[in-house]
Amino acid sequence: MQEMMTETEKKELEKERFELALERIAQIPNEKRCAEKYQNYFDKMAEFVLLMKKTWDFVADGSLYMASLGELKKHNREMYVDILPENYDESYANPTYAAECFGKEMGQLLSFVYAELRSMIAAAYEQSLTDMVIRAELLLEIYQAFLCVAEEAQVVPEYEELRQIAYWYVSDYYETESYERVAGLLLPQKDFATKIILESDLSDIRYLYYYGEYVTENEIRTAKHMTELSVETTRLMADTYTEGYRIGFEVGNKDISIKKTVNIRYCLGFEIMIKQAIENFDRIGLKPTVYRAGTNIFQGRSVNKNGFFGANPNKQFDYDHKEDQALFLDSALVQRKLECMQNAYEQLKKEAGVMGGPAVLEIFGETPFVPQSKEAACKLSDKQQKLSVEYASKAGALQNKYIKGEERSFTIIAFPVPDIGVQYEEIFDEIIRINTLDYKLYQSIQQSIIDTLDQGDYVLVKGMGKNHTNLKIQLHTLKNPETETNFENCVADVNIPVGEVFTSPQLDGTEGVLHVTRVFLNELEYKDISIRFENGMITDYTCANFETEEENKKYIKDNVLFHHDTLPIGEFAIGTNTTAYVVARKYGIEDKMPILIAEKTGPHFAVGDTCYSHAEEVKVYNPDGKEIIARDNEVSLLRKEDMGKAYFNCHTDITIPYDELGELSVVTKGNEVIPIIIEGRFVLEGCEELNKAFE
Repeated sequence: MQEMMTETEKKELEKERFELALERIAQIPNEKRCAEKYQNYFDKMAEFVLLMKKTWDFVADGSLYMASLGELKKHNREMYVDILPENYDESYANPTYAAECFGKEMGQLLSFVYAELRSMIAAAYEQSLTDMVIRAELLLEIYQAFLCVAEEAQVVPEYEELRQIAYWYVSDYYETESYERVAGLLLPQKDFATKIILESDLSDIRYLYYYGEYVTENEIRTAKHMTELSVETTRLMADTYTEGYRIGFEVGNKDISIKKTVNIRYCLGFEIMIKQAIENFDRIGLKPTVYRAGTNIFQGRSVNKNGFFGANPNKQFDYDHKEDQALFLDSALVQRKLECMQNAYEQLKKEAGVMGGPAVLEIFGETPFVPQSKEAACKLSDKQQKLSVEYASKAGALQNKYIKGEERSFTIIAFPVPDIGVQYEEIFDEIIRINTLDYKLYQSIQQSIIDTLDQGDYVLVKGMGKNHTNLKIQLHTLKNPETETNFENCVADVNIPVGEVFTSPQLDGTEGVLHVTRVFLNELEYKDISIRFENGMITDYTCANFETEEENKKYIKDNVLFHHDTLPIGEFAIGTNTTAYVVARKYGIEDKMPILIAEKTGPHFAVGDTCYSHAEEVKVYNPDGKEIIARDNEVSLLRKEDMGKAYFNCHTDITIPYDELGELSVVTKGNEVIPIIIEGRFVLEGCEELNKAFE
């Protein structure tokens, strides 16, 4: 039997494969063996791969760290120039252009190949030879298929032959890629980004170019602004972030002492704060894991980035390729993906057991993105949508098996970037103030609201003006009101800043229409979004983004329902942060506020899982000692029979702003109506302080 190769032998073989692939790719532009339009495509692909080899060497020999700022800017733009908005109309990465050149099916596939090759940027900077090799070989295999038919005097190979190449590329390499992704989440020694944060001179903005992410004035100005803040201010930002994480374990009745790692997610430019946060976490006993936001078919592409990331060179590119898996997704591939994920977690189960969960720094202020719905972009079929939902459900359950929901926590904080406007620095200071408001004051006010809500049978929410919301939210029955409550008193822990009380409503009896005239969800705009509920489940939905009802429904199903046929109301909350609302209005940035802050500026409703997803059995208490009993609904309870029916692995908050809110009242079992908010102002006794911000 042939002996197993050593790691050194594997690396030597990979190096040899890479050199052979590069040698062959370098010959492509000189061969001219394909029909002209296809030759142009392959010439462009070869040019890009050779640029990636140049980038690899630029990093490997240390030139990256010796280069001037001007040289770094030039190289950074060179890598991304082809997909920038001004060039995208004639880029093969644009499925519409590719379809115009090659027809729809062939165009979709060749555009996917180019999108996949573009993930070599990350591989070159992280010096991942495997990721470089497999993508270079994918290009060569596609090119060879064209050469074979050219020799037989055919024009192009059969589409199915090329689709099979793509299929087996994904299937063959899922095991390696899945392990790397899980390892990036769990292992501190996967420290590519951590080294940049801890070892770079953060006063020298050249460090921003060490990641390989696209860098704009947004990231540069952010990094410069961070150096201009006092040490006390950056420490306050970091302390709020890390203390929120620690308190999240405390209020969730979870033991942080058994955790050894924390997954840090952030945007380039905030490294000074993140470096302080790493030191804070170290004192708690937690080491950081930091992985790059998805750039390829294995990790998934999304406009909403998850990991560390720089500027998005073109959000339309990510939107166009978010469903590229439609080219090959089938039940066998779903099973393969789940098996690979299972194997990865099994190999790293010890490390998974000590992962505490994510600590997320979000950004906001960028120009709102309104996507184009393109006919040529890949779209999941109905069958594939069901497979996608099945995979998400099983993958979520699998992750929860190893990183137990009842033991992990999280925190999220958000800061603006310079794109928010000329008053950036002033707005930044306001957000620091909002993120550090007196949580004790809010805790007391919110307890007054909770005490009133706990008298209720259901809550009525009605819009005013152009808002047509008319909802009845059914509350759980408290068996012992002296020791039980329906609502959590949420201050500055997992969701910074302060300012909400929330519950998981009873689905039976929850009904009506939720409507908002304009809202941004996961960086996508929705105009006049309207969702109808019966017994807590979505029965109909629409918006006014597109000309046809079919396009509007698909937009919501893809990006709010995430291909599910329906979702429950997983959360009902009342935001109390009127200060944040007024700041948004003062600077005209309502459309740029992240959901993290926006959800605190009015009542909001989450569709999908509850806030207690996978941790329903953990008893949670408010500061007054009462247990929050509304941790389940009729759907999440199905976990006791079938986990696949209980969770949807999504949770999207939709907020009604105060100026669209006509009434929010609680109705008791005796039919007494107790108003809490009328025409956008708090009228409940004990909430007077909240209205001062409006004045």
